[in-house]
Amino acid sequence: MDYIVVDARGLSCPEPVMLTADALKKNPGKALKILASEAHVRTNVEKLLKSKKVDFTSYEVGSEYEIVTK
Repeated sequence: MDYIVVDARGLSCPEPVMLTADALKKNPGKALKILASEAHVRTNVEKLLKSKKVDFTSYEVGSEYEIVTK
């Protein structure tokens, strides 16, 4: 599956949330893969996706996180 990748690694909130919201808006109906390096970024992006009723799965990959929308 092709994903639109949002690389938010190393960024501080609210930037990762803003990048994710922008990607959702610009790519309706497409799957996103959001990369995060901090647990709180993962939590904040998940809150955004839930508020927009977007289905997603979250993974811990080593010391980083991936959130993949469906």
